[in-house]
Amino acid sequence: MVRIRTACATLALVGATVGVAAIPAGAAPAGAQSTTRATTCPTGWGSLAKTDAGATVAPLTNVRTGRHTCFDRMVVDVPGAGSGVGYRVQYVDRLYQDGSGRQIPVAGGAVIEVRVTAPAYDPETGAATYPGRVARPLPGVDLTGYRTFRDTRFAGSFEGDTQIGLGVRARLPFRVQQLDDRVIVDVAHSWTATG
Repeated sequence: MVRIRTACATLALVGATVGVAAIPAGAAPAGAQSTTRATTCPTGWGSLAKTDAGATVAPLTNVRTGRHTCFDRMVVDVPGAGSGVGYRVQYVDRLYQDGSGRQIPVAGGAVIEVRVTAPAYDPETGAATYPGRVARPLPGVDLTGYRTFRDTRFAGSFEGDTQIGLGVRARLPFRVQQLDDRVIVDVAHSWTATG
């Protein structure tokens, strides 16, 4: 009787081994293949002010945002400006509107002032080229599901500069890139090097 049980157990084990060996590696259940891989994120951006002295009379027309693995992104579009769009991007205690000095509340653990040296109006006619309204959230920007961004506020355009308040979760590292016809502000999700 013991030999029969041993023989049955051996056959069952051999059958299971052959059955598993017959399944191609790519056909393993999804849960069996999933492994957590940490994404290596850029580091060294810091949180100090970033500036470029360029300037343009080409008007700003749009501000948009996007989510990425390691950071949240804001893009300021200035068609026709080429690479001449200047900026000053920095953390501030409070956002104050140029000209009036009016404080504009921005939600979040920290506030970044994004100042682009491009008007939000046509310099020849004075007509608005961007539909933002002072102290209101940026039109068309929905921050639902963002890891870092919390709020946006349009602070206006004064003497050729346009001001935007960007509320973020905390004082985190950021970078600014100037590409043809746009300024890009990326704010990291954390200070660590993984996403």
